[in-house]
Amino acid sequence: MSYPDKVYLNGSIVNSADAKVSVFDRGFIFGDGLYEVMVQINGRFFYEKEHIERLQSGLQKINIEFDANSLKNEITTLLKAVALNDKDCMLYIQITRGIAPRQHSFPVDMKPTVMMYAVPKVLPEINTANAHVITRNDFRWSRCDIKMTSLLGNVMLNEEAMQHECYETILHRNGVFTEASHCNLFFVKDAIVYTHPANEYILNGITRMVVIELCHSLGIEIKETPISLEELNTIDEAFLTGTSTQIAAIQQIDDYRLYTGNEKDPVTQRLQEAFLKLK
Repeated sequence: MSYPDKVYLNGSIVNSADAKVSVFDRGFIFGDGLYEVMVQINGRFFYEKEHIERLQSGLQKINIEFDANSLKNEITTLLKAVALNDKDCMLYIQITRGIAPRQHSFPVDMKPTVMMYAVPKVLPEINTANAHVITRNDFRWSRCDIKMTSLLGNVMLNEEAMQHECYETILHRNGVFTEASHCNLFFVKDAIVYTHPANEYILNGITRMVVIELCHSLGIEIKETPISLEELNTIDEAFLTGTSTQIAAIQQIDDYRLYTGNEKDPVTQRLQEAFLKLK
């Protein structure tokens, strides 16, 4: 993915080369901030309301005073400036606590730093990755529900997947699977879909919520119950979800092969086809 020519920074559209943030910004020093990613498909952002609501919820959780809804007009301005207002694209939003002397506690009434950019991105109709993944212990902190910019743990875990020539690293904590380094995780056993409940150990992905809605509408039984490590070899199907990942079937977990490329995945395939219709 190339860098955008222009970005939105604190109320202005500026050339990327001229976009400057203070070295004393808490986002730079502490990773003290949040981000959100949305995709525009056929001229509209996919589940825009839910993305903005999640961003607002995260801001409240870490006590950054900012109205995420105020960005809607600014997003329109940005997309027009980069000629993407009617094209498929990805929008990145980042809000940090702002500039302050370096100390762990922060002053009151800080002015947040707000940055956004958009780049062309066309998602495939259906993600046909048939992913190979590795499993690792989930060593991250215990507030994974906050979509924070400080993602060192996720970066390390995803890089390990790349080193093994795999699509993702799926994580387990306290003997059960949680999520992946940048995706949510679902399993299928005896035609029932399982996923970890949306608590502090996972990010409640927008696509995750869409899949749960689709299961209900399609009459597929779904349980927000984690799958244990011991149950892995009893799983029939597994898949990953995310804004750009959409729904990606998992073909192999470590040395455990779920299916061959010529076989059908009844539940995963049904959900992929239903997701396509939503888009």
